[in-house]
Amino acid sequence: MTDPLSRRPATVADVPVVHRLIAACEESLHGEVTTSADRVAVELGEPGSEAVVVLGPEGEAAGWGWVRGRRATVDVHPRYRGRGLGGSLLSWAEARATGDRLAQSVPHSDLAAIALLESRGYAPLVTEWLLEIATDVEPEVPAPAAGVTVRAFRDGDERAAYQVIEDAFDEWQQRRMPYEEWVRHTVGRETFVAGASPVAFAGEEMVGAVLSTDGAEGRIQRVAVRRDQRGRGIARLLLLEAFRAFHRQGRRACTLWTHSDTGALALYERVGMTVRRSSTVYSKVLTVTR
Repeated sequence: MTDPLSRRPATVADVPVVHRLIAACEESLHGEVTTSADRVAVELGEPGSEAVVVLGPEGEAAGWGWVRGRRATVDVHPRYRGRGLGGSLLSWAEARATGDRLAQSVPHSDLAAIALLESRGYAPLVTEWLLEIATDVEPEVPAPAAGVTVRAFRDGDERAAYQVIEDAFDEWQQRRMPYEEWVRHTVGRETFVAGASPVAFAGEEMVGAVLSTDGAEGRIQRVAVRRDQRGRGIARLLLLEAFRAFHRQGRRACTLWTHSDTGALALYERVGMTVRRSSTVYSKVLTVTR
């Protein structure tokens, strides 16, 4: 006999229960938890998004789904897998997607999720990598190029950092984030660490930025250099500055995510990062008329 399940919309009040679910999934798949509660809060509070949580008999989350535009997330607690819950939540997400396709990222180790998506007509779109570097030894940071200065992020840098980062990301992302949304995803997060978020200037103009959040490890969230300043070692310099800052804060490793559309994997490997694990974004064209 299976436990009875109930389903209801999820809100920001559900951050703790949803985060526990995600943590259980990550622990089961990877032996570690990398998603922070404040990231879940950002997603649940995202304007234009919808979310649902499936609850077990004791109020624990058995699964959840989230959708906004073309992006979706579906997670099922390890204890509740094999009951068709993943397929049900995927159908829920497809019915609420507002774009002409839907995409979801799936770890390469989650064979059941991959099989489900492929059975529903999803195909690989891009590869994502979680990169890591040990920071148990303080890294050496080279001097900046002539005319370039580097310092830690501080109040008042938000607009300039937004411009640099979104201009750089426009080269591959499908949608430019509005400023307020960008703040929620970056410098407005509870775990944002200004001291480990170096920014670079050429004269008075910001030309590069690395934005980081904290956890058990340092987490690099954004890396960008203005197009006309590339090839001067600025990205490498900013990354090493961030690694050094996290080392001095007692963090013994740093991580970041990148994907195949950015073309940045080689840069991160040159500063000593290696792939810890990978995932694939699966995408499906939606044919249902809305």
